Amino acid sequence: MAPRPLLRRRRRSCRTGEREDLQYLFVLTYGRSGSTLLQGVLNAIPGVLVRGENHQVLRHLWRFETEAREERDVQRRLRLRHGRLASGPTNSFYGIDGFPVTRARESIRRLALDTVLRPEPDTRIAGFKEIRWEEPDVSAYVAWLRVVFPGARFVVNTRDLDDVARSKWWADRTDAREHLAAVEQRLLDVAADLDSAAYRVHYDDYVEDPARLQGLFTWLGVPFDLELVRRTLAVRHSY
Repeated sequence: MAPRPLLRRRRRSCRTGEREDLQYLFVLTYGRSGSTLLQGVLNAIPGVLVRGENHQVLRHLWRFETEAREERDVQRRLRLRHGRLASGPTNSFYGIDGFPVTRARESIRRLALDTVLRPEPDTRIAGFKEIRWEEPDVSAYVAWLRVVFPGARFVVNTRDLDDVARSKWWADRTDAREHLAAVEQRLLDVAADLDSAAYRVHYDDYVEDPARLQGLFTWLGVPFDLELVRRTLAVRHSY
């Protein structure tokens, strides 16, 4: 029976959510921008693990925390107005006024690390790329990601919008060019607000000249390997 406490301690120490050495990186873009190719380049860097798209599953956790926090604040105001009875077991919203925001964010980070990001033991930078940033509240969502994942950085990947709009992905949309322009501008606005926590790359630039990615590597704090980039760009990505 004696070894069990030691076993429990070992399991806790292996939880990825407790890794304070990790840096976080997220790719913001839109469909058919060449982002899977960029994902391949990032993953070719030793110590970097950037997962693919997940249909913005973390937005559900953001909404969970946001709605719980907002209701907590409502109930706290009512408690101040009506006294202690407002927070007791006779209240229809009993308990929500104690919603622990900090604990929720720590749990969300652990959940995301254990299920979505799943860093390897040698991973130093973990994240994912996503093409679904079309909601008007993207700035608030990105701000939340920065809180949940301390020090998170963001790469904005763009491409010639006329080429993107003509792609099979967007061909059925008559307003594809206008829609893409609006999404891109929203992402660029977010990047401007993030300042040094964001970096922009342009597909047409780095495909024409892979050396254009040197600035991205410098921003990430990793050595630039031009031959590695060229080999990665030469491999077909996506579908």
